[in-house]
Amino acid sequence: MDKILPFEKSLVIIPTYNEIDNVERMINTLFDLYPKMHLLIIDDNSPDGTAQKVKELQSSFPNLHLMERKGKLGLGTAYVAGFKWALERDYEYIFEMDCDFSHDPKEVQSLLEAAQTNDLVIGSRYINGIRIINWPFKRLLLSYGASIYTRFITGIPVKDTTGGFKCFTRKALKALNLDKIFSNGYSFQLELNYKIWSKGLRIKEVPIIFYERRDGQSKMGGGIIFEAVFAVFFLRFKRMLGSL
Repeated sequence: MDKILPFEKSLVIIPTYNEIDNVERMINTLFDLYPKMHLLIIDDNSPDGTAQKVKELQSSFPNLHLMERKGKLGLGTAYVAGFKWALERDYEYIFEMDCDFSHDPKEVQSLLEAAQTNDLVIGSRYINGIRIINWPFKRLLLSYGASIYTRFITGIPVKDTTGGFKCFTRKALKALNLDKIFSNGYSFQLELNYKIWSKGLRIKEVPIIFYERRDGQSKMGGGIIFEAVFAVFFLRFKRMLGSL
């Protein structure tokens, strides 16, 4: 499956909190598909033993890395920590991905392929139609409506502004001031997209199918879509002031 794509220069970052139902299967699946790739699990002190399971698997997978944090510090800070970890090393392509199989590991290759000619590739739920499985209509309406609203307010030409399945090039991450990322929830995704777009870097969306998690507990609370919507005004205001 490797084609000629640079999997050996690629790092998938997966934040975890209580993912004991999924983490072993995800690790096995990713390395079965992409044995040359590297994987960083960032665990926020899961009480269910997620980090311990990762440690057990490290003897089988030399490209499996673990960062343990002291508590549940949030999605945004986990990714920022992972990005800094990646930039301290020689990775050229850095992925964001969920542990719960809502993002299909087989699509990593599609994102990496598109990243050969783009700075940020987004696995999009809303390009070429709505591509979400098993979401309640109300949640779908909120998410899709927030995406339309975000495009209207900011002008960003991205249909899925809050999606969390992405591939950044090293160039894109180095263009960001990671110490000035202010979002920590799901508006974190919007902030990164907006800042990369504002710098004139190339963004491409590739269609994926998003599956609602099958095992474990959902991390999505009812307020996160609204959090993303309110973040839009702050980002637009900061851009107007030239302080992005």
